[in-house]
Amino acid sequence: MKVILLKDVEKLGKKYEIKTVKAGYARNFLIPRGLAKIADEKILEWAKKQRELEEKKAEEELKKIGDLVSEIDGLEVEIPVKVGEKEQLFEKVTEQKIAVKLKELGYDIKKDQIEMSQEIKELGEFEMKIRFEHNLEAQIKVIVVEEKEE
Repeated sequence: MKVILLKDVEKLGKKYEIKTVKAGYARNFLIPRGLAKIADEKILEWAKKQRELEEKKAEEELKKIGDLVSEIDGLEVEIPVKVGEKEQLFEKVTEQKIAVKLKELGYDIKKDQIEMSQEIKELGEFEMKIRFEHNLEAQIKVIVVEEKEE
């Protein structure tokens, strides 16, 4: 029996693929769980349109992420922190702190996207990678400076 998958099914196939399966498997497992429909002309046409829509959506998303990566690559982010007498930091600069600063600058970056090669426990400049979907990444420079008291 030919079916079209409505969702990814482990060890069977990906969404919108046409698969030949045993009739009992289709009737008793796939169809009742909403994982597949019997492949007829109408459903095949619908699936083709859905595939095209998803491909177009993925291309748009890739372009959007690519634009963001090119915009953020090479960015210098200055983070002011409180410092003691011997220039030791009162707090570490974490991925969370960097993500908050990037959000203030208008970039929606989550802390788990930021890849720190080392902990930041001193003043200075540090290189970071920011990972995005589709295996894209950007390099930024984090500059840790002493917080000015007002």
